[in-house]
Amino acid sequence: MLKNIYQLVMNSRFNPLSNINDKSVAHLVMQLLAWMWCIVFSMWMGSILVFGVSAIIHAILIAGIFITAITFETARRKPEFFGK
Repeated sequence: MLKNIYQLVMNSRFNPLSNINDKSVAHLVMQLLAWMWCIVFSMWMGSILVFGVSAIIHAILIAGIFITAITFETARRKPEFFGK
């Protein structure tokens, strides 16, 4: 159940962003939502310092997730990319 909830929010293949045909646009929208939540949480905490730290951590986390996804997709579609 927790995995399904996570997929619905964080995975653009399962959430309503899957209806966007251009994957670059879907990625941009996910990034904008992440930044929005950084701002929401920093305002909730009442500190711009929290926003900076939160934004950096979110950017690193999201970058890691997308780099991993791209690597997996490349391995699936073009395994020769990684050598013979």
